[in-house]
Amino acid sequence: MIRLIKLIILDILKNRIMIIYMMVLALLSWGVFSLEDNSTKGLLTLLNIVLMIVPLVSIIFSTIYQYNSSEFVELLLSQPIERNKIWLSLFIGLSISLILAFVIGAGIPLIIFECSTIGFMMVGIGCLVSIIFVAIAFLSVILTRDKAKGIGISIMCWLFFALLFDGIVLFLMFQFAEYPIEKAMVGITALNPITLSRILILLHLDVSAMMGYTGAIFKDFFGTTLGLMITFFLIIMWIFIPFYISLVKFKKMDL
Repeated sequence: MIRLIKLIILDILKNRIMIIYMMVLALLSWGVFSLEDNSTKGLLTLLNIVLMIVPLVSIIFSTIYQYNSSEFVELLLSQPIERNKIWLSLFIGLSISLILAFVIGAGIPLIIFECSTIGFMMVGIGCLVSIIFVAIAFLSVILTRDKAKGIGISIMCWLFFALLFDGIVLFLMFQFAEYPIEKAMVGITALNPITLSRILILLHLDVSAMMGYTGAIFKDFFGTTLGLMITFFLIIMWIFIPFYISLVKFKKMDL
């Protein structure tokens, strides 16, 4: 299994798309911190960039790689290797490769310019978001054998989590502005790993005051040790549940 993971990682890291992804992240990260005098403004700008680009590349690249590796997977299945080991090896290989690209591209500038708890937290969030969207990509791939449909599902997932979800939340807040739904908003944020990640970083940047009463509610919950533990648990669940469902379906799939 370790040899298989190494093989997958080496194959992915030689991919031209992965190199371009790493270079784009590096260019944006160095550029943001070089142009901004205030490190907090630089972090906020980079946070928005990271939470748009990282999920998109992670989910699309993982989906395409899975479909392109279908013959390789079939070859592995003809060998005396357990299906769960094959699926897990692909998942770990893709996750490590995307994490390495993120850490080299965005992590190094982050640590150099912001060598603090918030800097390391942003690197950690970027790594976790990468893994989450690899897991969602695996679920998208296993739902259909049609490559175009699979990529379409992945794109729709990214659009929902990155763009549509916030719009739906804002719509609900305006529609029910007369009702005390701020506490319910805390529960709703659990439905989106990108929103969870953004709120965690914003609260640790001490800009929650800009978020009004809702920000105060978020700070009361996410700012506590219990809140952080629950948030971390939810993020882990966003990795575990999609991957576990895809693993169960893969083990039952007739290839």
